[in-house]
Amino acid sequence: MSDASFNASPSRIASRQDEAGFGDYFTLLKPRVMSLVVFTALVGLLAAPVPVHPFIAFCAILFIAIGGGASGALNMWWDADIDRVMKRTKKRPIPAGKVEPGEALALGLALSGMSVMMLALATNVFAGAFLAFTIFFYVVVYTMWLKRTTPQNIVIGGAAGAFPPVIGWIAATGGMSVEPWLMFALTFMWTPPHFWALALFMRSDYDDAGVPMLTVTHGRRATRVHILVYTILLALLALGTAFSDIGGPVYLTVALVLNALFLMGAVRIWRRDENDSEADNFGVERSFFKLSLLYLFLHFGAILVEALLKPYGLGGWQ
Repeated sequence: MSDASFNASPSRIASRQDEAGFGDYFTLLKPRVMSLVVFTALVGLLAAPVPVHPFIAFCAILFIAIGGGASGALNMWWDADIDRVMKRTKKRPIPAGKVEPGEALALGLALSGMSVMMLALATNVFAGAFLAFTIFFYVVVYTMWLKRTTPQNIVIGGAAGAFPPVIGWIAATGGMSVEPWLMFALTFMWTPPHFWALALFMRSDYDDAGVPMLTVTHGRRATRVHILVYTILLALLALGTAFSDIGGPVYLTVALVLNALFLMGAVRIWRRDENDSEADNFGVERSFFKLSLLYLFLHFGAILVEALLKPYGLGGWQ
């Protein structure tokens, strides 16, 4: 070992230890959000009435996932200032000092371009164009505009997270129909109660960051009412979807159970006041938030089961 190694200052050693690794760059892609993008896009692709070669299907989902990750990197680049303030996000790679903002921007732009081009080549131009529109909507319309200007940010912006099953369907068919938009609507209507439940027990984060979440602009009482209203509308939509071409007995059973539980949770949230919530550290709201994660996964899982059973004459309403 050289003398230079022995004489290295603690600050230089710490600097090397703080350098970004693969995990930090992967975190920029928001892997949890990406997993939802991958799953719903896969369901949209497999639920389509057109068989897709397994390799093409794999490529389509891979490039949709990369496009979703690119959106996440661009979102973290733009939101680095508020991420430093919020407890939930201050350990992300940019506010933690692991990744430079310019690196996140370059990564996001590069992956965006690659994913759009490769999806268009692997499937069809329409799918690639729709992926490009989705990235634009999430980064520009939601992240740069809606998120910091209106309490309806998560309502309108939720469309970005609802587009993947539509992209999957288009990748398989090259066209549009009602069914992928039912999957879109399911995710779109699910997004507000999901995030508002989170906002109820994380309100101080949004207060500190100056993000006009509904809990900040209208208060928790109004947010509870909004959660109940959207949950009722979501339940009607989810149950109605059971009688479409992507529904069936399996989906209907899942939808009946989950929407009953979801409605009961929303009613419990609506009935509570701040004293109740403070007393159990927002236990009901936290439980509702956890259930919301299972809610969407199982609904799309049921759609997938119906699609996989159809070739055997078992799926859907025969």
